[in-house]
Amino acid sequence: MGLLLMGIIMLASWYVGWKLKNKFEKYSRIHLRNGMSGAEIATKMLHDHGIYDVKVISTPGRLTDHYNPMDKTVNLSEAVYNQRNAAAAAVAAHEVGHAVQHATAYSWLTMRSKLVPVVNVASYAVQWVLLGGIFLLQLYNSPTVLIIGIVLFSLTTLFSIITLPVEYDASNRALKWLETKNMVSREEYSGAKDSLKWAARTYLVAALASIGTLLYYIMILTGARSSDD
Repeated sequence: MGLLLMGIIMLASWYVGWKLKNKFEKYSRIHLRNGMSGAEIATKMLHDHGIYDVKVISTPGRLTDHYNPMDKTVNLSEAVYNQRNAAAAAVAAHEVGHAVQHATAYSWLTMRSKLVPVVNVASYAVQWVLLGGIFLLQLYNSPTVLIIGIVLFSLTTLFSIITLPVEYDASNRALKWLETKNMVSREEYSGAKDSLKWAARTYLVAALASIGTLLYYIMILTGARSSDD
């Protein structure tokens, strides 16, 4: 049952990633009527929200866009920073949405930021702890290490769940700004909305995958215990 669940989640993850790539390529062919690049879109949205201490910079790679609250930078991939299309506008505005969250102390973002140091440590060791825990459980019937691994993995799962409202809210802020400021036409807005919808689904699938994996390890633990009774 656990392996079947993992297989379904892996398939869903592949499908969503494939759709996102196709959507990005599709809406990259819809050029903005205002002629603004992703970098210009991001800068204008920052200024429209009274934010002047955040830099917009280019970062190597594809779909590597992110907001860094530590140094206050909106990092746009090369396919977004210089491009002037609906997909680039959507991604640029979404990342600025995170900057707006940071500036307004959005509670979910604050909570996620506080978890980052803990999750970084947990994610570094969790796989080895879980594997060691399963090994010790099967050979010596000792569940302690596996329980520790499950607790560590629970933290990464919690982080994935908290990420969902952060990402959806950033997209909502982006779309609202694009529409109210008349930055895009109706066709461009539709493309931007569809792009962000599929981008958000990657986080949803990641959260479901994390929950499914956590349940899988819990099933291993409870299964071993029930067999001892």
